[in-house]
Amino acid sequence: MKSGAPPVHQISLRLREVGQLFNSMDPTPFLHRDLDPDAEEFIDSWAQEFPPGSRFQLIIHLQEPAKEADPGAFLTEAIHNFYTYKAEMAQRELHRLLRLGRVSLLVGVGFLVLCTLAAQAVGALAHGPYVDIASEGLVIAGWVAMWRPLQIFLYEWWPIVRRRRTCLGLAHAQVRVTQGS
Repeated sequence: MKSGAPPVHQISLRLREVGQLFNSMDPTPFLHRDLDPDAEEFIDSWAQEFPPGSRFQLIIHLQEPAKEADPGAFLTEAIHNFYTYKAEMAQRELHRLLRLGRVSLLVGVGFLVLCTLAAQAVGALAHGPYVDIASEGLVIAGWVAMWRPLQIFLYEWWPIVRRRRTCLGLAHAQVRVTQGS
């Protein structure tokens, strides 16, 4: 089987005018503006439906003619800027999460060791059902302290990596603009 470049998936967006694509509350110039939350959610949700590593083509259908001479170049740059920024934010979130995971792991392992030693000490001092319950309780408490680092390292990081890859795909998407009905 021959392997090639991943297919290009199309995401179509119908707008009345160019301004609908951008967040009206964002005061920065168009090229650095955030996308409108509804437009962003629409694009992101469709992009997430495609396989990881997909390439994208955004087709923006404008009902009214744009004021800009070449809205395609302008919108391409604005969309690329926005999704590059979102990919950087996802990367920062991943670094923060992994740092939290490392600290949580150190705390969890330390607490587990202390709980295990305490359980052994309690078991060595006396015998009986209450001592066994206390000893087992300490061991269980130690393992419960490992819950958060295990959750981070087993489950929480990969959705962020997936979101970052999708944003990078959208940051390099082909953007095509059609005008008129």
